[in-house]
Amino acid sequence: QVQLVESGGGLVQAGGSLRLSCAASGRTFSNYARAWFRQAPGKEREFVAAIRWNAYSTYYADSVKGRFTISRDNAKNTVYLQMNSLKPEDTAVYYCAAGSGGLDFSADYWGQGTQVTVSS
Repeated sequence: QVQLVESGGGLVQAGGSLRLSCAASGRTFSNYARAWFRQAPGKEREFVAAIRWNAYSTYYADSVKGRFTISRDNAKNTVYLQMNSLKPEDTAVYYCAAGSGGLDFSADYWGQGTQVTVSS
């Protein structure tokens, strides 16, 4: 059974930092691109960041560029999202995904999501 499990979400004050992790099990994703998406209440799910299978290329939404960093550890089958300088508008459920592409990421697998709440 393939699973993507996110962790690291929580409540943080504006300007703070969080690091999300997404551990995969059931198969190896070393040859898949990985990505993070988020969905705020009443809004559609939106792309946040993606990383190619070899980590040579990363892609970011304009809204998080310079504040968020995506990385991966293929030996651990895990992808990370370091989030700095958080803003209240970053509040959302964050989902990790495995699939293909960069800014045009197409997901084959999804995690269940982790809540990030940024207070002002």
